[in-house]
Amino acid sequence: MSLDSALQAGVKEIPECVAGGYVDMSTGMLLGVKTVESHPQEVLDLVAAATADMFQGKNVSAIESMFKKSRGLEDDGHHYFQEMIVFSDNLIHVFQRCKKNTDHAVVWVCGKSANMGMVLTKARMNLAGVEDAL
Repeated sequence: MSLDSALQAGVKEIPECVAGGYVDMSTGMLLGVKTVESHPQEVLDLVAAATADMFQGKNVSAIESMFKKSRGLEDDGHHYFQEMIVFSDNLIHVFQRCKKNTDHAVVWVCGKSANMGMVLTKARMNLAGVEDAL
């Protein structure tokens, strides 16, 4: 299955999903996106940059390093933050770090009235399919 098809499948399956994207956080590039509406490229580029900041920004990296140090662990590149959920005025944004390549992330955007449990369950179910498509 292609990346576009995997993202489209997620958008259809996740409740009230209006967009899905695949981000390479090492480059800050949006490698794939499916939306139910068109959006300016500048907005899509900002989503990719914001995703990279959320997972690998300076402060997040510092927190992860402090966690490892306080537990007596090596700084081996493992990331503690795997998923983040952001509630905006009208939307739910689910950010998931990929398991196979931790420099990649999947982003799902859903209507705020969607059942959060179902959104998270369906997002988790679709993560592997999107990863496998790349």
